[in-house]
Order: sequence, then structure tokens, then C-alpha cells
Amino acid sequence: MSTEPQLWPVGMVLEGSSEALCPPPSLELRPSCNKSQPSPPLGSSSQPHDGVFPEDKEPVKYGELIVLGHNGSLANGDKGRRRSRLALYKRPKANGVKPDVIHNVSTPLVSKALSNKSQHSISYTLSRSHSVIVEYTHDTNTDMFQIGRSTESMIDFVVTDTAGSSSGQGGGSAGEGGGGGQSAQSTISRYACRIMCERSAPYTARIYAAGFDSSKNIFLGERAAKWRTSDGLMDGLTTNGVLVMHPAGEFVSEPAPGVWREISVCGNVFALRETRSAQQRGKLVENESNTLQDGSLIDLCGATLLWRTPSGLRHTPTLKQLESLRQELNAARPQCPVGFNTLAFPSLAQREIVDKKQPWVYVNCGHVHGYHNWGYRKEKGPAGPGGTAPASTGERECPMCRRVGPYVPLWLGCEGGLYLDAGPPTHAFCPCGHVCSEKTVVGWSQIPLPHGTHAFHAACPFCGTWLTGEQGHIKLIFQGPVD
Repeated sequence: MSTEPQLWPVGMVLEGSSEALCPPPSLELRPSCNKSQPSPPLGSSSQPHDGVFPEDKEPVKYGELIVLGHNGSLANGDKGRRRSRLALYKRPKANGVKPDVIHNVSTPLVSKALSNKSQHSISYTLSRSHSVIVEYTHDTNTDMFQIGRSTESMIDFVVTDTAGSSSGQGGGSAGEGGGGGQSAQSTISRYACRIMCERSAPYTARIYAAGFDSSKNIFLGERAAKWRTSDGLMDGLTTNGVLVMHPAGEFVSEPAPGVWREISVCGNVFALRETRSAQQRGKLVENESNTLQDGSLIDLCGATLLWRTPSGLRHTPTLKQLESLRQELNAARPQCPVGFNTLAFPSLAQREIVDKKQPWVYVNCGHVHGYHNWGYRKEKGPAGPGGTAPASTGERECPMCRRVGPYVPLWLGCEGGLYLDAGPPTHAFCPCGHVCSEKTVVGWSQIPLPHGTHAFHAACPFCGTWLTGEQGHIKLIFQGPVD
């Protein structure tokens, strides 16, 4: 008698297209797997990851992912698949997969049923005795790449908790630590999500919760939120969920926040659960899709990623342009209105260490000064500017207008992909002091980013510090040279 598990095919549900398994537009299961060329760290060059395109042909770029809270690179530097920014390029050969056959199987036999490591599959455990397995087959029309905390080779973009992000754990910046490099408190899934990109124009990119593990399986256990759909198929949510917010309008022309939604394993869009890991799913949102747009935000419960399209990136400043803006600021020879010493923004490569000529700002009024150690208001508590401020700077009284508030050094925003335009750096986020264009500060100050299990708060995209004050940003008031 055979010892092989008994599989009962429900039927071939994909006869060359995904429509049979996933009624469009709400269930677009077109998985695929894309190892992309990592974006080089700002100011340096990098070899493509796994050689993703021929040398004699310009590659097709699907888009770029940028982790919020890192001003151009990870704290310990960008290394391999662990970095602050990753570009997705079309592969020389498609490695996509798409749903093929559904099986019902006895739960104790699932491990044997999934023993074929050349076959992608998703397993839904309904009870101790009953599971449903959806097998996937090769799809020549799509590329997929996977994002998660795991450093295993099938993960194309290794992302760990960002300080000040939605995990609320206060963990170190992504990329810290050696070996596995993961915090014991991390709330990001090892196989968090996957993005599928169509290989033909317009190169549509779609996002799905969960990624395939080293055995090419996605396993939703008995406690995971999962259900049968109205057409008898399966869908589910991951433990802490994958949240997506598409911009309400054009990200670069009319920046306005949309509504945060949750994306399912099959790419359906749902209203948020009552709390991040609640068992009960939110209501299905039928008129929205999992298609990424320029400015779409992806929250993995510990790190938030921004999706930028090639057309959107054309509106953002390059590193060379940012350096030109820095030199223009310094060429104007701004002066401290009290000490009359000339101020200068430090090199873009200089991080965390305050230069003696660095401009400082009173964030409640915008007056820019050189550093001085007087003007404290000791009866006030510490301002807690966070971000890249080098030390706790108590509340200070501005000598120009007498307004009391945090007094912090100014830092240029070095991650061009977070800018909404290439305008002059005239404004700063409060209270961290990151400087960029007016359009950029106005746009980001309107966007609520997930924090913890059910809270949202606007934050500086360059460092992740929660924004304070009425607007979350301030116009900088420089004094020119007196001569």
C-alpha cells in the first residue's frame, strides 16, 4: 500500500491565466520572483545583484523601494541585500509563479505533500485535520522579488526594524548586528511580502502579503487569519499584517495621503483590523487594488517602505543636485545673528557629528543661529528632539524673538528619493532639523505613519522622528552677511 499522502485535486484552476482563480480586479494572483540590482549607496557604485541584465542593453527599471528613517544609507552602511534603498530591474529570464491547482489534504500529511522543493505552494491550515494547499506553476510574464527580515537567499531585500518605526520597540536601525542580524523583539516577518512586476509595459507592480520560504512554501497556521472566499478559494492575512497606503492624488504634483489598507496573501485589499494582529479581518474594499503607484507606502510593522516609479524619480534631486544645493546655501554665507560668525552646512557624507560651523535652529520660530550654550529654560523639560541631534538640548529662548522651544542642528536631507521635488532647501522638519524643500515638508507632514498596533503619527522621512508643533515643519530664517 502506498505511503504517499493522498491529494484530492479540486481542479485545474488556471488554464493559462489567473482569472479562474482570482476574479479581477480584487484578486490578482500573479506571483513571480525578482532578484533586483540593489541601488548603489549614495556617492558610491555597486555591482548588480546576481547580474540581472545584459551589459549591452539598458535595463528596464520597475521602480525603487526606499526604507523610511535612513537618510541615504543604513547606520552601518549599505551591504548587499541589506540596504536603505533597492531598485527593481527586469530579469533576463522570468522566474514568476502563478496559482495552478488546489488540493484538500489531511493536516498531518501537509509536510509530505509539500516535500517537492521545486514547487511553490501556499498551505492554509483550517483545523488539526484539514488543510488546503494551493500549488503554483511557472509564469513567464512576471518577475517577483521578496522582502523580509530573513537573510536567506530567497529574500531579495533584507529589512529589519527601523528606530522610531511602527514596531514601537525602540530597536536599532536596520542593518545593525551581525550574523542573522535580527533583534529578538523584531515585529517584521522573516518572509514579509512579495512584489510581482509584469515584464511587459506598463510594467505594473503588485504587492502581496507573505513571501515563500526556502522550501518555496507559504504556511498559514491554524491561528492565522484565513478564510474561504465566496467562490470557494482561499485567502489569509499574516500575523502583523502588510499595510499599504496609496497617495490620494499624484504624489509629486498634488501630494495628499490616502487611506491605510491591509493586503492579503492573495493581494486583496481590506480595511484595517481592530488591532494589528487581531484574528478578525477588516471589510473587503472592492474598488481598490494592490497595484503600487508612485508614492505608495508599505508598512511591515517595524519598517515602512516608499515605492517610487522611474517617472516619479525624475522629479527628485540626484546626489549631485543635492550637493549643488548645499554649496549654494553655503555660498550665500549665512551668519549667526548674534555671534556674526559664518555658518556652513557640512558635507553630505558627514553624519551624526556636528561641525563647529553647522547652523542650528530654534524650531518654534525658524531663526537660524550658530551654536551657543546659553538661553536655557531650565524650568522646562527636555525637548527630546531625537533624530540626529547629538545630545539632549533643553528648551531655549530665541534671542531674536524670545520664543521658547527646542534648539537643534540642521541637517540636509540626503535621500533624494524622499523628496517631492528638487526645490531649494528652505524648510526643516520639527523637531529633528532635517532640511529639504517646502513641498517635501508639507507633503510628509500630512502623512500618518503606522506606530505600534493601532496608532498613527506623522514623522520625518529622513530619521523617523515624530513631528511636533502645529505644522510639523518650519520655514528657515537665515541672516545674510552684514558686509
